[in-house]
Amino acid sequence: MVAGRYSPPWFSVAPMMECTDNHYRTLARLISKHAWLYTEMLAAETIVYQKDNLDRFLAFSPDQHPIVLQIGGNNLDNIAKAIELANPYGYDEINLNCGCPSPKVAGHGCFGVRLMLDPKFVGEAMSVIASKTDAPVSVKCRIGVDDHDSYNELCDFIYKVSSLSPTKHFVIHSRKALLNGISPAENRTIPPLKYEYFYALMRDFPDLRFTINGGINTVDEANAALRLGAHGVMMGRAAYQNPWRTLGHVDTAIYGAPSSGITRRQVLEQYQVYGDSVLGRYGNKPNIRDVVKPLLHLFYTDPGNGPWKRKADAAFQHCKTIKSFFEETLVAIPDYVLDAPVAEPPSGREDLFANTLSLMPPPYEDREQKVVLEA
Repeated sequence: MVAGRYSPPWFSVAPMMECTDNHYRTLARLISKHAWLYTEMLAAETIVYQKDNLDRFLAFSPDQHPIVLQIGGNNLDNIAKAIELANPYGYDEINLNCGCPSPKVAGHGCFGVRLMLDPKFVGEAMSVIASKTDAPVSVKCRIGVDDHDSYNELCDFIYKVSSLSPTKHFVIHSRKALLNGISPAENRTIPPLKYEYFYALMRDFPDLRFTINGGINTVDEANAALRLGAHGVMMGRAAYQNPWRTLGHVDTAIYGAPSSGITRRQVLEQYQVYGDSVLGRYGNKPNIRDVVKPLLHLFYTDPGNGPWKRKADAAFQHCKTIKSFFEETLVAIPDYVLDAPVAEPPSGREDLFANTLSLMPPPYEDREQKVVLEA
C-alpha cells in the first residue's frame, strides 16, 4: 500500500462503470506494468450491504498493483464503514467520486458530481476516509456543475476540500457537468474542454498534485500534457476501446522502460489461465461473455477483427472454457497480427493544448482570505 513501491502515477486508466472491472484490469496489467489502474466506482452502500460477499466486489490479484479504489456516496457513516471493510484488500489509494453525472448517481443518488456543490461535505468525507485508511486519498471531480462553472468556484471547491482534509491529489476532468437534459455519454463530449482551468489550478495550488483527464486519446497527447506541467494524465475510453495501441506504449513512451516485446498471442495465453480460473467463481458468474468482454477491443482496426467478433458471438452460445473459446475464434486473426509486438503509437492532435497557458484565467484571489464555512 506504499505508493513509493511503484512507478509514479504519471499515467492512469480512468474508473469506468461496467468497464474497469477485474477482467479488464487483468488485461491492462498484462499489457502495461506501470500504468495506475482504477476500479469501477463502488457505492459505499454496496460495500456495506455486501459485507459477507466482499471478494466479489473488492478482491483483485497482486499483479494489479498499483490500483486505486474509487468509491461514491453521501453518507459519512457508510463511507467510513466501507473504507474499513476495504482496508484488508490493500488498495494503493482511495478516491472519492465527485465527477459522475449519471442520473442514477448525481440525480436520484445525490452523489457523484453533485457533491461539488457541497465542498464542506466533501472535505468532511475525505477526512473520514483518511482517518480509516493508511493509503493516500484523492478526489476526482469536474471543473464545474451547470451554472456553477466559474474558475473561482472551482478554486473554492479545491481550497475548501484541501483545507478541511488531508487531500493533496485531485483528478480533474476538464469539462463541467450538465445535470439536466443530456446523457452521461454526452457529458463526455458536449461541455467544452477547458484545459486552461486545469493548468491554472496547478499555478494557484502549487502544494497540491493534479492529474488531468478528459479528451486525451493517445500516448502522444498524454506526453504533451505532461510536458506542459501536469503531474499525471488519466485516460478513459481510449484505453478501453483500443488497449493494445494505448497501454502498449505507456511503459516505454511515458515511463522510459525498455520494450517488453510482448505480443497479443502471449497476452492471450496468460489471460486464458486467468479466465479459466475465475469462470463461475460466484455461482454462474462470471461467465464466458463477462471474461471475454474486455478482449473484444484487443484487435481494434486489425485484419481479422470483424470475423473474430462474429466467431465470438457464436462461441458465446456453447463454449464452456476460455481455452475452447480461443481455439474456436482466434483462427480468424492472422498469425502475423497475433505475433507482432505493438506497432508505432497513433499520433496525437498537435493543437490539443494550443494556447492553453495564454488562456488561463487570472489567479485565484480568495485563496489567502479566510473562507467562511457554514455549519
